[in-house]
Amino acid sequence: MDPREPLAGKPHQKSRPGLTSCPGGPAAAGSGRGPAGRRRRVGGASWAQRERSGARRSGRRGTAPRAGRAGGDMEDGVLKEGFLVKRGHIVHNWKVRWFILRQNTLLYYKLQGGRKVTPPKGRILLDGCTITCPCLEYENRPLLIKLKTQTSTEYFLEACSREERDAWAFEITGAIHAGQPGKVQQLHILRNSFKLPPHISLHRIVDKLHDSSSGIRPSPNMEQGSTYKKTFLGSSLVDWLISNSFAASRLEAVTLASMLMEENFLRPVGARSTGAIRSGDLAEQFLDDSTALYTFAESCKKKISPKEDIDLSTVELSGTVVKQGYLAKQGHKRKNWKVRRFVLRKDPAFLHYYDPSKEENRPVGGFSLRGSLVSALEDNGVPAGVKGNVQGNLFKVITKDDTHYYIQASSKAERSEWIEAIKKLT
Repeated sequence: MDPREPLAGKPHQKSRPGLTSCPGGPAAAGSGRGPAGRRRRVGGASWAQRERSGARRSGRRGTAPRAGRAGGDMEDGVLKEGFLVKRGHIVHNWKVRWFILRQNTLLYYKLQGGRKVTPPKGRILLDGCTITCPCLEYENRPLLIKLKTQTSTEYFLEACSREERDAWAFEITGAIHAGQPGKVQQLHILRNSFKLPPHISLHRIVDKLHDSSSGIRPSPNMEQGSTYKKTFLGSSLVDWLISNSFAASRLEAVTLASMLMEENFLRPVGARSTGAIRSGDLAEQFLDDSTALYTFAESCKKKISPKEDIDLSTVELSGTVVKQGYLAKQGHKRKNWKVRRFVLRKDPAFLHYYDPSKEENRPVGGFSLRGSLVSALEDNGVPAGVKGNVQGNLFKVITKDDTHYYIQASSKAERSEWIEAIKKLT
């Protein structure tokens, strides 16, 4: 989720926006879903035809893409599907896979040329599985879910936004507890236990924290004989959040501060605060303590020399994020298809795309939307300009300098959403 996007709702019971690490899994919050008990479809129809009970296509590979259904109905037995980035088991590299969640199994597929390759690349048995979310084991990948099976095999899965991560974690947890209705009901109760008021966004809080007159002022602080520059106390931040009406109680303020850490606005400094982030409960990861030290994230960032910096203007990355998600894109030179995380910004209007297999959060490309044209491509057959047998849910963006970008969504509904969002900024 874009940290600048406000969450709806108001805090009321014990704060638990995150998930704890426990057998069978925890509760997720901020998933942006419908009423309790209803599982909505996220990510739309898959690039490929889904498996049907009683009619499996065991011998086919390279299944052709299939258009999404009107209304977003999910096929029988599929609880959720969409893109996630998975860490490899032997070589710990990160690759995009198409995941399909069923009652007791999480399947993942390799993609080639915009197509799902069958049979599945692998499957995760959920019986007795433990889920940890948020998972903070990778500093540069804050949107991780960790699954640990009964055989102690660990899977690390990364979503494109906080909302998507929490939605996946919630559905996986529900699948794990499918035979325990009481626990499933408890998850529905807990998932909305803490939300920001609708008029407040994390980005606004950070802006006010940096305010020279009313913000919090970092200063040198000492812990265990070491002095840390530009830090502040955990209890001081809690006091500040309450005094500025961002939280009504210390418990709410602690949870809010934990959310700021989770979104990489704040970082722990020193042994005491760093040790606390290993807690599974989000509300316990930030310490309301005069001995726990924290700092703004940018104070810890390594400086990038001009030679290392890619040719991207600071201005074009300064816009407000209005939409983001995984889409497949055709390359300009080799014309191969790869999944990228697209981020749409306004003021100024730019569309950037990122390589989800890389840890650095920097675009691998992007373009201005000013004067651009966007349109859907026909679903019958392979449209002109598209290489390979890629079809279905395609759209094209033509920039002001006549560069053509061919992009594929996972469903007709998702394609329409992206086209409408881009049109508003052209």
